[in-house]
Amino acid sequence: MSFIKFENISKSFDTLKVLKGINLEVKEGELLTLLGPSGCGKSTLLRCLAGLEEVGEGRIYLDGKDITYVDARQRRIGMVFQQYSLFPNMTVRKNLEFGLKIKKLPKDQIRKEVDEALQMVGLTDKDNAYPGQLSGGQQQRVALARAIVVKPKVLLLDEPLSAIDAKLRKSLQTEIRRIQKELNITTIFVTHDQDEAMIMSDRICLLKEGKLEQIGTPIEIYTEPKTTFAAGFIGNYNVFEHSEFEKITGEKNVLPVSVAIRPETITISKEKKEEANAYEFKGKVVESRSRGNVLRYVIDVNGIRIEADALFRSFSIFQDNCDVWLSVAKHDCLSVEREAV
Repeated sequence: MSFIKFENISKSFDTLKVLKGINLEVKEGELLTLLGPSGCGKSTLLRCLAGLEEVGEGRIYLDGKDITYVDARQRRIGMVFQQYSLFPNMTVRKNLEFGLKIKKLPKDQIRKEVDEALQMVGLTDKDNAYPGQLSGGQQQRVALARAIVVKPKVLLLDEPLSAIDAKLRKSLQTEIRRIQKELNITTIFVTHDQDEAMIMSDRICLLKEGKLEQIGTPIEIYTEPKTTFAAGFIGNYNVFEHSEFEKITGEKNVLPVSVAIRPETITISKEKKEEANAYEFKGKVVESRSRGNVLRYVIDVNGIRIEADALFRSFSIFQDNCDVWLSVAKHDCLSVEREAV
C-alpha cells in the first residue's frame, strides 16, 4: 500500500501548465527522488504535497487520508530548502526548539529531542552557536535537524545541497541517506543532478515538462531508459535516430526505432576485433576529455559523432585524428521511444 499518493495532479500558474496529470505513489520508508531539468515541475509537486501550493486538479493522500486541502501546519511534513532559512538571531539549539515549543511539549522532552537531533547530525558542540558562525554545510545540517526534530510523517528535501561545494556535498549525501534509513522516514528528494539521484535514491521519478517520463530504481533507470529523453538525461547515452544508426553500422533495418548506447559499453581499439554478436565500425578521434579516471573520446563515424569512454591509462591513449575501431555488443544497443507512453 502506498504511503503517499498523487492522483491526477495538475497545476497551472496563469496560462503556464506546470504539472500535467501526475499519478505517483511513494512507499512508506523509501527515499524517492524527483529528477529532471529546471522547470519540469518537481519543486511544484513537492510544494503541493507540503501544502505550500494549492493543486489545480487531482487529489493527494498521505497515510490513507486525503490531505489535498488540509492546512500545511496540520500535515506533519518536514521540509528542507536550498536556502537554510534559519533564524539568524537564535542559537542552533533555539532554532531546533522553536517547532517543539509551538507543539507545547514539556521542557525536559524538548531538551531530550533537541539533544538527540543534534547528535544525529553531528552538531552537539555547536548548540550555542548562531547560524552566522557556522559553515554552509553545518547550517544545512541544522536545517535538517530542525525538520526531523518534530518527528514528521514525511521529509521533503528541495535541492538542499545545490549551494554547497562538491566535496562537502558528497559527505552530506551520505549523511542524509544514513539519517533517512535510521529514522525510516518516507522522504522525497528533489534534484536536477543525475549522479546525486543515483547515489541517494531507492527509486527515481524522472519528470519532463510537467509529466512523469519514467520511474524505477536507479539501476532500472540507468540500464533500461524507455525514451530518448530518459537516455539523454541519465547515463549520458549516445542517442541515434534509426537512419543515423544504419549509417554508423552500415546495416539496413537493424532496429525500428531510436537507439541508445552508453559510452562505457563501447570498446575502442586500433584493430578490428571480429567479435560475434557485436556491431563494429571504423571512425576517427575528434577529441578527448578527461573525466577523472576516465577519458571520454568523441569519434566521427561516417559524419556522425559518437562518445566512448575508456580508462585513463597512459599506454592506451588515442590521439586526435587517429583512426580507431569501435565495437559494441548488440544487446547494449537499446531501443527507445521518442516520448513517454
